Amino acid sequence: MMSHTGLGDIWVYLSASPLLWLAATLVAYLVGVWLHVRTNRNPFANPVALASLFLVILLLVTNTPYPTYFNGAQFIHFLLGPATVALAVPLWRHRADVRRGAVPLAIALVAGSVTAAASAVFIAHALGADRQTVLSLAPKSVTTPIAMGISETIGGIPSLTAAMVMVTGIIGAVFGPLLLRWLKVRDDRAKGLSMGVAAHGVGTAVSYTLSPLAGSFAGIAMALNGLITALLVPILLALLL
Repeated sequence: MMSHTGLGDIWVYLSASPLLWLAATLVAYLVGVWLHVRTNRNPFANPVALASLFLVILLLVTNTPYPTYFNGAQFIHFLLGPATVALAVPLWRHRADVRRGAVPLAIALVAGSVTAAASAVFIAHALGADRQTVLSLAPKSVTTPIAMGISETIGGIPSLTAAMVMVTGIIGAVFGPLLLRWLKVRDDRAKGLSMGVAAHGVGTAVSYTLSPLAGSFAGIAMALNGLITALLVPILLALLL
C-alpha cells in the first residue's frame, strides 16, 4: 500500500503540471453537464455553476493558489477570444430576422445595456463601494474578454470584473428561464435577446437548450451588447459619478 508521503509526493508532482488543471476544469464541467441532464435540466443545476463550485472546493482542499490553477486553465481562457469573434456567425445566419426587427431590437439592446450598467454602478455607489470597485462592476453583464477590456480602459480591476461577470452569468442562467416562464414570454427571439443581454455567454448557452432560434438571438444580443456597453459605459459613468 502506498504511504501518505508517497501520495503527497505524487500530488506535488502532478499539481505543478498545467495539464492537471486543464483536465480538472474539463472533468468538472463534464460532471456538471451530467448532473444537469440527470436533474432534467433543472436551472439550479447549471453546469457552469456546478463546475465552478467543484473547482473552488478542489483548490481549497488542495491549498492550491489561483495562479497555479490558471497556468492550466489559461488554455481555455485563450479560447474566449475566438469564441467571442465567432458570435458573428449567428448574426450572419439570422441577418434577415435582425433586419426585419432592427428597430425593436436596437431599443431593447440599448435599454438592457443601460439598465445593466447603470443599476450596477448606482447600487455599488449607494452601498459605499470605492470608485475603483464601482468602475469594475459597470461592465458586469458583458462577456468576459470585452468586460475585462472595458474595465481596464475605465480604471477598474479586470480580475474583479471577470469574477462579477461569472456571478452575473450564473445568476442569469439559473433564474432567467424561471422569470421568462413566470412572465409568460413565449417568443424565442425575446427569450434569447433577454438572456444574451442579461447573462452573456452562460445565458446564451442556456438559451440554446430552449431552442436554436433563442440561442442564436442570445448570441446576437451578447455580441451587440458588448459593443453598446463599450460605447455607453464611459458616458454613463461621467453622468452618474
